[in-house]
Amino acid sequence: MDVRRGWGGLRQPWQSSHALLVIPIALIVVITVVDQLVPGDIHLGPLLVVAPAITVAFAGRWLTILVGFLAVGAQAYIGWHFGVLFSRNVLVQILALAVLSSLAVLFCIVRERHRRQLAQVRTVAEATQHVLLWPLPDQLGPVQVAVLYLAAEDEAQIGGDLYAATPTETGVRVMIGDVRGKGLSAIGEAALLIGAFREAAHQHADLPTLAAALECSVARNLAHLEPAGETAERFATALLMEVPEGESVSQIISCGHPPPLLLSSDSAAVVPVHPAPPLGLGELGPTEYTVDVVSFEPGDTLLLYTDGVIEARDASGAFYPLAQRAALWTDSSPEKLVHALRRDLLAHVGGRLDDDAAVIALCRTPIAHRGHHRAS
Repeated sequence: MDVRRGWGGLRQPWQSSHALLVIPIALIVVITVVDQLVPGDIHLGPLLVVAPAITVAFAGRWLTILVGFLAVGAQAYIGWHFGVLFSRNVLVQILALAVLSSLAVLFCIVRERHRRQLAQVRTVAEATQHVLLWPLPDQLGPVQVAVLYLAAEDEAQIGGDLYAATPTETGVRVMIGDVRGKGLSAIGEAALLIGAFREAAHQHADLPTLAAALECSVARNLAHLEPAGETAERFATALLMEVPEGESVSQIISCGHPPPLLLSSDSAAVVPVHPAPPLGLGELGPTEYTVDVVSFEPGDTLLLYTDGVIEARDASGAFYPLAQRAALWTDSSPEKLVHALRRDLLAHVGGRLDDDAAVIALCRTPIAHRGHHRAS
């Protein structure tokens, strides 16, 4: 089994690196031939160490072992050719080349181990994302759905931005939010708010009582997630939305969160909202939540996003013009829209975001006539 696995490891790097392997092998051949042609007081054999050294840059352990073996063999051949194979100088050169080749192989082994560990970390991150941020279906009640999530932390799949959606008896309820902080340190706070929404969304008849329940949950539990020695305020912005099954409207409550965009025909307009304080700041006084009712006709798309999108800067410091860019894709499906926004946003920032970013695109489908069977 180990031999078969070893040959499998050799075959896979060979398939991807055989072109580059020509370089170290050619160096071994050239150095060996030229060393026999130059005057006797010039010794090029020590240069053979270059071959395994450069092989490390593109190949795995098995190809590095192969090149190291060829280099040591070439050094031995040079010594045999000149009749000094067992001289002290040549034996030391062969030993030194063998040791350096072994170090190159050891480096490959350590690098491959780190790659496997990184792959495991990515697997855990992906599993965590699926547990925390459940994948949303393409169709959720009366809306088509597509989601974009970009984490600012290197190798992270999730961060401080969050979203959730669930069908209820009154319609589809959606939340998008942003906890204070970013990256991996904010995951616990995001998990708290998502869990609270998933439970409370089915227990409260309207959005104001839902928002109040989330405020109580965040205020009660968020302080327990505060790292030791940190006394900064803990809060989260959130946008709550409900899309009734049989009405061409959507109901929105903003808790300190950026307002959504309404895409219709060839225009993108910011939806006016009356923002309440972010969740977790209830100690400042009782909060009154205003429900903003927005026309949401079939074919319209509501674009919910976090501030990591609109605050993304290019090299000159200019913010990403979301409304202007989104207006270019008003006729696109939610999935094509978020894909286009992803490419455009990353191009704007040069491939790397400074903050987590999330987008939810919701397209209103035609309203079913009364009396038609309603899918469960």
